[in-house]
Amino acid sequence: MRSTATIGTGKTVVATLISLMLTTAAIAEDAPVKLGVLTDMSSLYADNGGQGSVVAAQMAVDDFKGRVLGRPVQIIAGDHQNKADVGSVIARRWIENEGVEVILDVPNSAVALAVQGIARDKKKLFLATGAATSRLTGDECSLTGIHWTYDTFALSQGTTKAIARLGAKTWFFLSADYSLGAQLEADSRRVIGATGGKVVGAVKHPINTPDFSSFLLQAQSSKADVIALADAGGDFINAVKQAGEFGITRGQKLTGLIVFIADIHSLGLQSAQGLMLSSAFYWDMNDDTRAWAKRFIEKTQKVPTMIHAGTYGAVMHYLKAAEAAGTLDGPAVAAKMREMPVNDFMTKNGRIRQDGRLIRDMYLFRVKSPQESKHKFDYYELLATIPGDEAFRPMEDGGCPLLKKP
Repeated sequence: MRSTATIGTGKTVVATLISLMLTTAAIAEDAPVKLGVLTDMSSLYADNGGQGSVVAAQMAVDDFKGRVLGRPVQIIAGDHQNKADVGSVIARRWIENEGVEVILDVPNSAVALAVQGIARDKKKLFLATGAATSRLTGDECSLTGIHWTYDTFALSQGTTKAIARLGAKTWFFLSADYSLGAQLEADSRRVIGATGGKVVGAVKHPINTPDFSSFLLQAQSSKADVIALADAGGDFINAVKQAGEFGITRGQKLTGLIVFIADIHSLGLQSAQGLMLSSAFYWDMNDDTRAWAKRFIEKTQKVPTMIHAGTYGAVMHYLKAAEAAGTLDGPAVAAKMREMPVNDFMTKNGRIRQDGRLIRDMYLFRVKSPQESKHKFDYYELLATIPGDEAFRPMEDGGCPLLKKP
């Protein structure tokens, strides 16, 4: 009797375990595939990425019918506050505790480098649609990291070369004192040297600083032909406004090395007119960009930036690749993303290199005057299209460890 009872109990336990396993498997099969938009929700990059990136990501999910590999897709969001430690904590929690498969956006180069390291170790995808530093495909490249929208090398190639062609010989750098400013200045210095120009001075400013007076006065006293702003978002806007107040632009050319259309909107055409800039996207280029932008504007009441457009494209390409690969495994999906061409309203026949760099065209624009602007958000005149192979750094020059032969 004792052995019979034991056998019966054992069968009950096994049956219970099987039932639990089947239930768990069923739950797992229907659990959402989570994509995390890690961005700046409240500070100097909020208009360039922020809630707009969350909206753009959700638009891509909706256009993909909301499911991948039979499972619902969920967009979650976090605010990194422009702090690498805060961004790292969120990224680890998402991956280790909340089942996030992909992290997106991250419009802060220092935070992005930290997140790429975590995603690399955890074999999860990091799609850098908002970060700029070219180190993401250089010494910090990753098998599961893809740098999507633009980078410091491409921005410096377009804007700096164009201004040099107009006869500028001497330059002064006003740079944000963190990864973005350092890399943007370094990449631009190489272009200036190659075109026969000379850097006569440079100064670094703290991120999110309200007062640029001392920095701008140093730039003014240098007598440089060009004052190059190697900063972004609110810092760029404040620097341009204060330079105008000091009358600096009457004697020297002011140029932004990383400029978003949201910055131009904040400045107004009266202050920004004539500025030359490089961008990966402009909403009013063709019927496809206008159609997508119309949808975005209806949802946000804001003009879409290249980060917003890039975030949409990256999410859509990821979902297509995961479906094609038949798995959510990070390295496998990353390999499929590199294998597949990128085609959407923003990118035509793009390709992702082994180092993780998406190669696509970049554009050189001039900001219109108030008189030239004919309708809402009509801000840019296209000056030139820069083919992707010319815009982005040659892969062999970046120092990506993935390219080293065993």
